Amino acid sequence: MTDSYFTIAGSSSGEYSEKRSKFLAFAFHVESTDAVKELVQRYEREYYDARHVCYAYMLGHRRENFRAVDNGEPSGTAGKPILGQINKSELTDILIIVVRYFGGIKLGTSGLTNAYKQATIDAIAAAQIEERTVDVQLSVSFEYPLMNDVMRVVKETNPRILQQDFQLTCIMKLQIRKSEVVNLVNRLSQVRGVTVELESEECD
Repeated sequence: MTDSYFTIAGSSSGEYSEKRSKFLAFAFHVESTDAVKELVQRYEREYYDARHVCYAYMLGHRRENFRAVDNGEPSGTAGKPILGQINKSELTDILIIVVRYFGGIKLGTSGLTNAYKQATIDAIAAAQIEERTVDVQLSVSFEYPLMNDVMRVVKETNPRILQQDFQLTCIMKLQIRKSEVVNLVNRLSQVRGVTVELESEECD
């Protein structure tokens, strides 16, 4: 079961020059298309004098939400090599923007592809790579006399306690790594009178 993924912490930058053209690369940790849109618009405004502002992103631990944008460069010469390096590095929840300042000499399709690739490589190399886990949230309810039995299981399996309300009927919100959820649910289910309900899958 794959319950971890790699992303970057914060942001980083890189640069590549070829025949007086400059390629400025900026990498960001993002978790939504709204965040992508906001950053792209910001950099289009900031680098309004650049010839092209191209980008690619990958979202979600399943790495199924992605896009590559050439923004006026010949098809497949900008967004695709950026996305290719994201894939090669097995990263997700990442946006990479590459700003091009034209130097007056055409690079050709192979030259463009290599330039966007190298700028992206430089930005990724400067980034702090993090491995994160895919977690599952669950709700546990039980009567107060079962408190000691439930807390024993919680202590031994070590989920993150998100919320707890200990009254006559007790409710706990827990979060645990996806690969460990079956063991936790089985252990809690062995305590007669405990109800466990799986809620949502979260990227941590």
